[in-house]
Amino acid sequence: MSLYEVSSEQISIQVDSMGAELKSLIKKDTGTEYMWEGDPQYWKRTSPVLFPFVGSLSNGVYSIGDKSYPMGQHGFARDMEFQLKSQREQEIWFELKSNAQTLEKYPYAFVLEIGYELLGNSVKVKWKVTNPSDGTMYFSIGGHPAFRCPIVQGENQEDYKIWLDAKEQSGKKEVLSGVIKEGLMSNELSVYKLEDGCIGITEHLFDGDALVIEHHQVQNVALVRPDGSRYLTVSFEAPLFGIWSPPGKKAPFICIEPWYGRCDKLDFAGTLEDREWGQCLEAGKSFEASYEIQV
Repeated sequence: MSLYEVSSEQISIQVDSMGAELKSLIKKDTGTEYMWEGDPQYWKRTSPVLFPFVGSLSNGVYSIGDKSYPMGQHGFARDMEFQLKSQREQEIWFELKSNAQTLEKYPYAFVLEIGYELLGNSVKVKWKVTNPSDGTMYFSIGGHPAFRCPIVQGENQEDYKIWLDAKEQSGKKEVLSGVIKEGLMSNELSVYKLEDGCIGITEHLFDGDALVIEHHQVQNVALVRPDGSRYLTVSFEAPLFGIWSPPGKKAPFICIEPWYGRCDKLDFAGTLEDREWGQCLEAGKSFEASYEIQV
């Protein structure tokens, strides 16, 4: 486990080789740290990658053909040591390859690369999944970055808001969110009314777990200070994303999570290839995606 630093004139980041996890994002002119510190009192992680699954599986198992495999929430990549692949002045890449340990629980050969590139006041988080085998592989991938909220010590989180670009995109004044029950998706939907494009952060916002917003309703999400200014924006092309903070803990952070995949539905009984929002990668092909954090 090693910690690597990449820096530009505007920002600096630190990335842990364990999970290739972004651990720090600092704006140099103010010295402000934007990433959650990973205090286990609330949540021990900072920005884990979710691979080869996003979310939980029905009964904790998935099936390929007539064979079933147990798998914990969000897969295993976040708890594995990545190798440094390359490092330049403002960009760094890590790599994880399938091995005997991964093949026992996920019987696909893969190469997972995670990169971080500094672009002005932004860091671009990049994923590349390659299928080196001669057969088709199925997977999901997602981000789970946690950002400090409140950003100023001593301020009240409930004076902050979450801005969504749904209103700007289509004139909408609401977004629809899936409802999670017992770690799985129900068939219910919750409607969140937007006031000036924002959802208020209340004590009970996450009582039902994460907000899961699907179908490209939103592509930019920002955290908003009490004075109405946006201090951090996450931009993505992912078809769905989650917003989360541990329910009932008043945790001082908010996660904004671009996903290419999600947890199973409560009544799901299909195989891996049937999972909603899952990715299919043909032999010898690569999947690439990214999201950007601007401060």
